[in-house]
Amino acid sequence: MSSQTPVAEAAPDLSVPDPPKGLRGHPWLTLFSVAIGVMMVALDGTIVAIANPAIKQDLGASLADVQWITNGYMLALAIALITAGKLGDRFGHRQTFLIGILGFAAASAAIGFSEEVALVITFRVLQGLFGALLMPAALGLLRATFPAEKLNMAIGIWGMVIGASTAGGPIVGGLLVEHVNWQSVFFINVPVGVLALVLGLVILKDHRAENAPRSFDIPGIVLLSGAMFCLIWPLIKAGEWHWDSMKTWGFLIASVVLFALFALLESKVREPLIPLRMFRSLPLTAGTVLMVLMAFAFMGGLFFVTFYLQNVHGMTPVDSGLHLLPLTGMMIVGSPLAGALITKFGPRIPLVGGMVLTAVAMYGMSGLDTGTGTGLMSLWFALLGLGLAPVMVGATEVIVGNAPLELSGVAGGLQQAAMQVGGSLGTAVLGAVMASRVDSDLPGNWRSAGLPPVPPAQSSQLSDAVSAGIAPIPKGTPPEFAQKITSVAHDTFVSGMGQAFTVACGVAVVAAVVAFFTKRGANAEAGAGVGHI
Repeated sequence: MSSQTPVAEAAPDLSVPDPPKGLRGHPWLTLFSVAIGVMMVALDGTIVAIANPAIKQDLGASLADVQWITNGYMLALAIALITAGKLGDRFGHRQTFLIGILGFAAASAAIGFSEEVALVITFRVLQGLFGALLMPAALGLLRATFPAEKLNMAIGIWGMVIGASTAGGPIVGGLLVEHVNWQSVFFINVPVGVLALVLGLVILKDHRAENAPRSFDIPGIVLLSGAMFCLIWPLIKAGEWHWDSMKTWGFLIASVVLFALFALLESKVREPLIPLRMFRSLPLTAGTVLMVLMAFAFMGGLFFVTFYLQNVHGMTPVDSGLHLLPLTGMMIVGSPLAGALITKFGPRIPLVGGMVLTAVAMYGMSGLDTGTGTGLMSLWFALLGLGLAPVMVGATEVIVGNAPLELSGVAGGLQQAAMQVGGSLGTAVLGAVMASRVDSDLPGNWRSAGLPPVPPAQSSQLSDAVSAGIAPIPKGTPPEFAQKITSVAHDTFVSGMGQAFTVACGVAVVAAVVAFFTKRGANAEAGAGVGHI
């Protein structure tokens, strides 16, 4: 027996990862490296909205052109996320992350040098495609690098970076546009991208599962991309097309048909894009639904908050961003804390508690009015950030941790796609709730204020303006009538916003029920260094 001991000691234990030596593959440095890239993509989701008016004026763009600057990015990102995750599973998440960084920074520079709006839109679409490579790859790298007991903390910090970047976009964008120019909003991505690329080349280590996919489901990619387009596009255009339009329902019905065909195909191919067996996991399915519902309430509600702060309270974009700091701050503080709680107690209790807090915050925000002070607003914003933090972290861990390691990229793409779908759905549905309330209340409020009747041809324009919190005061209007128009417009907007937040509160309550079906990732232990290359 003794003669065999040295042999046994010399035999490598392949199931236990070697501790990282030096920089490459170090878990916390990996987190820092991917956070830089993720920050760039998340920031771009909101920072550009501040630059749109300046782009419109400088390039002579139409309103439709400006909308495409945002919509083209959102569409490309949403459509490509799951496919991009599959690319990471197939070729390695380090490679797809680095390509995403390089492409995103290059597209950003190209936008800054563009002198035609068509080029801006084209490069924004490319930004979205390269951004789609980054997001699932970042989660795949974290999943493969961190041991299970520290994965939640890592995802917590990752979620904190996304939340802070998303909420900080209007502040950064406002400062850059006001003190430099609109091009600087895009040029800022170049040095950030170079830093992320250098860090990625030095630090990131490729991880690929032994049974990673070896082929591509091209028909599945086509069907899923078409289904996602037909779902997201009518949600983006719902405010313009309206919900009773045949175009809206035509796209939505086409989306259902394409999703059904995709599911049928995936059940028959050898290496499907999304193996349907993933959804046999009730926690993974619940986590995906929870992410959709959370994004519905959060992004849909936040859409109105910016109008409320800027158009009703008359704040500048920078001031409105500063007023949202309680929300951002609590997400920054709450995300790592949520990661620690989820590690200790599992995701169910923090997720249910987070959605309950979100529901309470949404209910409180439904009571905001034209005279609400900063203190009360800050209270509800802070409570919302505190509620969202565990959901951003926990739902991500539930989705990624309950997927097999070889599908961690697909799971990361699924998580991000769920956020995009939920955000688009929330903005569209709550926008419809707002428009319906404004259409219902505005005529009566207008008459009660003693204002002259509005010609039928102008009633639609009036409603659209009020739905954004704008008081449409014609030039030359006497001050007393201008004051009445402002009062009616703001009161009607606040009434509609309250109705929208009430609906968002109900969605958050449903999400709290869904959170009961989540549990810790069954496959989380499979990460942490398995399959090093």
